[in-house]
Amino acid sequence: MKYVRLGSSSLEVSRICLGSMTWGLQNNQQDANEQLDYAQTQGINFLDTAELYAVPPSEDTYGKTETIIGNWLKANPSRRKEIVLASKIAGPGLSYIRDNSEINSKTIVEAVEASLKRLQTDYIDLYQLHWPNYTSPHFGKHWPNNVHYTSFNAEQQTEKMLDILQGLSHCMAAGKIRHCGLSNDTPWGINQYLRLSEQHNLPRMVSIQNEFSLLHTKDWPYLIENCVHEDIAYLPWSPLATGLLTGKYLNGNIPKGSRWTFMQRNGLFRDTPNTHKAVQAFVDLAKQHNLTPASLALGWVDQVNGVTSTIIGATSMKQLKENIHAFKAPLSEEIIKDIGEILQQHPSPF
Repeated sequence: MKYVRLGSSSLEVSRICLGSMTWGLQNNQQDANEQLDYAQTQGINFLDTAELYAVPPSEDTYGKTETIIGNWLKANPSRRKEIVLASKIAGPGLSYIRDNSEINSKTIVEAVEASLKRLQTDYIDLYQLHWPNYTSPHFGKHWPNNVHYTSFNAEQQTEKMLDILQGLSHCMAAGKIRHCGLSNDTPWGINQYLRLSEQHNLPRMVSIQNEFSLLHTKDWPYLIENCVHEDIAYLPWSPLATGLLTGKYLNGNIPKGSRWTFMQRNGLFRDTPNTHKAVQAFVDLAKQHNLTPASLALGWVDQVNGVTSTIIGATSMKQLKENIHAFKAPLSEEIIKDIGEILQQHPSPF
């Protein structure tokens, strides 16, 4: 296993981050325990969760994933120091989470306390803002005019960002979180936080996790360039595009128990004719090179310059082992070249 520094922090994390959002809905405590135990044997020390999980989110499953992780930590107290534990505070949009409130200094303190109780730990290594208070170009909103920037009140949002940093600073001073990061944000968001941190001597964002895969490359080059030059760790989530890149949803198939059988908060916006054409091309390419489609997709994300650690997830041990195996050997230059040709033929398919 390769390890890299997490942005400007002192933390060393594995190139693979174990995601956990299915635990508490598609996976139970025993499943999670097995995944956690196996991941550690493979050298994975980076674990990502959120108060929102399990996913798809609901009031019934809110906090269940953190609770499952907390039970594992309680049963294995010596392992806490061996993992880099990341969690996230939910942004506005859900009535059952702090009455649909925005992220601010007060809600950060409340959310951190609640997460620590569920996780049964004294501190969280990386605490992230799950999505910003303002609408960002994620979850299918990345097409022109989906977000109206000219009507955006930047001064007001900057004031809110300062308040957020003050809440994070309070939690860090109390030893409850070690570092902070972003999720589903933009270059403007990154740079505003960096500027405010420097001006007011407040905690510095060390990472950002955004959706990134063969089907969704919009963060390259500008956001990733920003991350590299500002020493922000870039953490791709959904590198298999919610399972699309395994090929299991081709030809109208929706396997029983798969993620697409559950109600999606933002709908199946990735399910487009162009998406399936692209997936078929990648599946065919993988077959030509005697690779699984998942290995092709994960291997490609891993080799993108500027990627720090890729967040993977699985609902079965078979999937988890295959996903981890994808990082064992780098893709050949020939395969990378062939992938590049397909990317040019099928850019931004959803």
